[in-house]
Amino acid sequence: MNETFMKEKPILPLLVSMALPNVISMLVNSLYNIVDSLFVAQISEDAMTALSLVFPIQNFANAIAIGFGIGINAMIALYLGAGDKHKADTAATHGMVLSLVHGIVVTVVSIAIMPGFLRRFTADESLVAAGITYSTIVFCFATINMAALAFEKMFQAVGRMKVTMAALIFGCVCNILLDPVLIFGLGPVPALGIAGAALATGIGQLLSLCVYLFVYARTEIPVRLRRSHLRPDAALDGRLYAIGVPAILNLALPSLLVTFLNSLLAAFSQSYVVVLGIYYKLQTFLYLPANGIVQGMRPLIGYNYGAKEHARVKKLYSLTLIMSAAIMAVGTVLCMAASGQLIGLFTTNPETIAAGRTALRIISIGFIVSAVSTTSSGALEGLGKGAQSLVISLCRYVIFIMPLAFVLCRVLGPDGVWHAFWITEVLTACIAYPVYHKTVSRR
Repeated sequence: MNETFMKEKPILPLLVSMALPNVISMLVNSLYNIVDSLFVAQISEDAMTALSLVFPIQNFANAIAIGFGIGINAMIALYLGAGDKHKADTAATHGMVLSLVHGIVVTVVSIAIMPGFLRRFTADESLVAAGITYSTIVFCFATINMAALAFEKMFQAVGRMKVTMAALIFGCVCNILLDPVLIFGLGPVPALGIAGAALATGIGQLLSLCVYLFVYARTEIPVRLRRSHLRPDAALDGRLYAIGVPAILNLALPSLLVTFLNSLLAAFSQSYVVVLGIYYKLQTFLYLPANGIVQGMRPLIGYNYGAKEHARVKKLYSLTLIMSAAIMAVGTVLCMAASGQLIGLFTTNPETIAAGRTALRIISIGFIVSAVSTTSSGALEGLGKGAQSLVISLCRYVIFIMPLAFVLCRVLGPDGVWHAFWITEVLTACIAYPVYHKTVSRR
């Protein structure tokens, strides 16, 4: 493959060719998340509640993997755009090693803190036991997940989006096939319940990593992991973390938000906690395709920025914003028209369905405008501007929504929490757009 195609190919077909495999990947991943939840919901509503309570820590672990991967992706793309292959190889090598270290730390810390974390939100020891069972198995695969996502960002940085699509789809499909077998049992395989759901997730991650290892070993790509590049390079590692840490925080902030919102909603009814958990499962199906486009944009915008193709950088941002907004418009219509049916996929409890119907209709008001903050944040990460991206995410997940939810729930009850979502998206868009343009204009 021509290594300069990122700055030579016409922008629209280039963005589509990079984004489409990611969109497909994200849709499949979203489908997996929903199907996985559907199988867990068949165990019991308590099992769904346990997953909702574990979600913040699980999301934080994934945030570390993906966020640091974004740092790897950005540095590889910037160095390749600037024509420095040696530095690109060094960034890939150091990024992979540090990802493995992160995985080991996440496994140990997450398993250690989970019992105490769960008991902050429920006194039901059966829920605590289910949450511990699920989380312990999932976090035992954290290092494997970190390695797989480091490979994913490495392949994305060089434009090999079809490889990442194949790896993700293979892992997700295997996970979906394993879910009913391991949860409910089949033949000699015993019914493992919620432990089976966790084990299926881990095996899916392992199989995705196997795909990356196979492709890496059998094909040539513009960057390679090299033992000779393991020598200390504090400046490079500093740049990886300068991009990766803000990206991690960007992705981890939803965990903080969910924990905060769970504490507000639990005071009204456990049903609202379940609704919030269901919403975040559905949200992946809506937001991840848009994020797939952003992922396609990220290496392109980084490569062209490194190559000083600033006009292409601006056009890439504009096209990504339009495409993301179009996807979110579809999500808005879907949630407005079929809110009850969507919630009903996960529970038969009339109280939960009624609460969920209202929640989806209110939250979806802000879907389209959220494209501004997600596109701006992704573009800034691709440009290596992690701190500016973090400002946007802090507005979206902390500065605006937490005070709004706290105040509005006391005025409007639990519906106040849902209204806080769309109000926050409007306010954040007013911050994100000028932050991006001010940052780019400083080049």
